[in-house]
Amino acid sequence: MANQEEEIKLELFLQWLQVNGVELRGCNIKYCDSSKGFGLFSTTNVSDGVLLVVPLNLAITPMRVLEDPLLGPPCKAMYEEGEVDDRFLMILFLTVERLRGSNSTWKPYLDMIPSSFGNPLWFTDDEFRELKGTTLYQASMSQKKSLLAIFEDKVKNLLPRLLVLDGESEREVAFEDFLWANSVFWTRALNIPLPRTFIFPEGSEIPASYSISNGVNIASMEGETLWVEGLVPGIDFCNHAIKPAAMWEVDSTGTTSGVPLSMFLLSVNSEIGKEITISYGNKGNEELLYLYGFIIEDNPDDYLMVHYPAGALQNDPFADSKTQLLQVEKAELRCLLPKSLLDQGFFPCSSSESKNIQECAKDKGPNYSWSGQRKTPSYVNQLVFPEDFLTSLRTVAMQENELFNVQSLLEELVGSDGEREPSEAEVRAAVWEACGDSGALQLLVDLLNTKLMNLEEGSGTEESDSELLEKTCVRDGPAISISVNKAESSSDEMMSKNRWAGIVYRRGQKQLTRLFLREAEHALQLCLNEEC
Repeated sequence: MANQEEEIKLELFLQWLQVNGVELRGCNIKYCDSSKGFGLFSTTNVSDGVLLVVPLNLAITPMRVLEDPLLGPPCKAMYEEGEVDDRFLMILFLTVERLRGSNSTWKPYLDMIPSSFGNPLWFTDDEFRELKGTTLYQASMSQKKSLLAIFEDKVKNLLPRLLVLDGESEREVAFEDFLWANSVFWTRALNIPLPRTFIFPEGSEIPASYSISNGVNIASMEGETLWVEGLVPGIDFCNHAIKPAAMWEVDSTGTTSGVPLSMFLLSVNSEIGKEITISYGNKGNEELLYLYGFIIEDNPDDYLMVHYPAGALQNDPFADSKTQLLQVEKAELRCLLPKSLLDQGFFPCSSSESKNIQECAKDKGPNYSWSGQRKTPSYVNQLVFPEDFLTSLRTVAMQENELFNVQSLLEELVGSDGEREPSEAEVRAAVWEACGDSGALQLLVDLLNTKLMNLEEGSGTEESDSELLEKTCVRDGPAISISVNKAESSSDEMMSKNRWAGIVYRRGQKQLTRLFLREAEHALQLCLNEEC
């Protein structure tokens, strides 16, 4: 249950929503628990299914920031110089409004947002060490370094001056304020399809410097809808579920909600008294933890990222030739391997219904009709690894004689004098003809073995993580802690929720690496048998 202070904040927020035209028709905002905070809950059945309506003019968007009397002028200057993007504008706005405290008209909304978050940027050193060996470990370190640089370069000296102009006493702005605003944006922002006329009323001039979605110039875009990232108070209190109870939509004309230029929440299968959830998308635990600060145990949308280090190719004696081939192939040196792919492989993990394997295999494999020398592998329909990634690995792994054969095959097509450039399909087919799968699959096995070794270094095997997690039970409280019951001792060791999430994510990565490694090793063995 929420304490008295939280209840007061909630009451002030509900009043603030009402003043700003928000209509809670079939729902209310209530306290969930210490890990989720507040959420939306169904209160009544509504005939049209519309549970909540929020006017779009309440949304925090880049346009609102550029029109703000305090932030607008300096932000426009940085924007026109190309120094910042639309996301930075909103993060800067949230930072300023938090620092303005009681002077901010957004205070009732901001007071409802957690003061800290569960993503790795907020982990303690001990908690962060649980991520060592994972993709998220390096990504989070790079992100924090980047945020610190932005804070020092663009925020630290600007905001105190703006706050003084606003009547605040001179004060130092802490990095934690900027970090908080960054986390608020990434955990709550939506990609909103806004009517063009809402952003630029009819007859108004569109500034050439206005851009959305990371630099897309609005003035050059056609159509009646523009996608803009932003925060929508009220809607953003919906938590995530794999099977959501509702979905949000934009109502430009008011036909559905009765409120023109609004966003509304539409019931899908909400039940009275139950929490109203939406889907944040089919996201694996890596993305959920990185962006939102939570994970889902046994997440069906989990995935493994595998990549060949680009720098490693520079040490190859044939790096220049291979790089040229990779460019023509439009090669990707990294790929995401969704957990669901395993159901189509040699060792299916579940008996759940999946797409017909023959249907899934239609686009598998290269063109095998070059010369008839290279036959279609018997295992192609059960190969779970994307052909684009295998093509890249074939090119990276090829030996000197194979590279010579590729060049010879391409010369047959385009002529030794280079009358034309070979196409992407021709290069891919030549590489397949010269190399087959063995080199690519061996390289893939090596990459997965290295990944598993890095994951297990310092933390042990997947089984070690499972044994640790089996001894835990969640305790719902302000500390958001987990109790680890030791069999040998009656005392409890406290494990933070962040550490728990890190271990669950890490264990999932070990499991997926092991399963995909088994697929790669089996495919390699079959390939070597057929090539003998």
